[in-house]
Amino acid sequence: MSNIIVVGCGRVGSQLANMLSDNGSNVCVIDKNAEAFANLGRNFNGSTVQGIGFDEDTLVKAGIEDCDVLAAVTQSDTANLMVTEVATHLYGVPHVIARLYNSDHERAYMQLGIDYVCGTSLVAEEVFGKTVSGHGAHLDTFGEYEVLRFSLNLKHLDRKTIRVSEMERVHDIRIVAFERADGSASSIPTGDSVLYHGDTVLACVRHELIDQFSVYIQG
Repeated sequence: MSNIIVVGCGRVGSQLANMLSDNGSNVCVIDKNAEAFANLGRNFNGSTVQGIGFDEDTLVKAGIEDCDVLAAVTQSDTANLMVTEVATHLYGVPHVIARLYNSDHERAYMQLGIDYVCGTSLVAEEVFGKTVSGHGAHLDTFGEYEVLRFSLNLKHLDRKTIRVSEMERVHDIRIVAFERADGSASSIPTGDSVLYHGDTVLACVRHELIDQFSVYIQG
């Protein structure tokens, strides 16, 4: 069972928390306003902590020391950014996701390497998909496609290399570019290009195929 912290209990946060709880996760919701927890409804099976989402005492009460995933989904980009920085750099949470409320801040999120969801609709559903699939390195969303930048994991295949054509054929995706793990080379691939375990890969993946493709993504 995953231990997940959701910071922000507005419309998006409460919907996300209920989706994760119904999926079997151990969920704790943080909000500075105790009245916001009413958004969770009577059937919510998780826990709540009143406090500031980037306050260390609040995060410890919420269980950040054993946290697998943290989602910062308040309506403040500044608050979400501070939460992600604390969770990532002070507590080493393996997967941190932030809601990007103002698209003007998208470049800053990308430069900081923050996994994020940008938009005003279906935000909870997209964060939920990221959480349960465990993938990160989100760069952008184009309709039914998601652009990901990730370190290639081939351990599940018990091999060190794979051809681009094989990955694209099996998973119906498109590999856009890659960079060698040691930084020695980068390239726009052809079908015959060989990728190595640990290479950095830029790929376009359909939303509905992310779950099956996530085995290639190193956390």
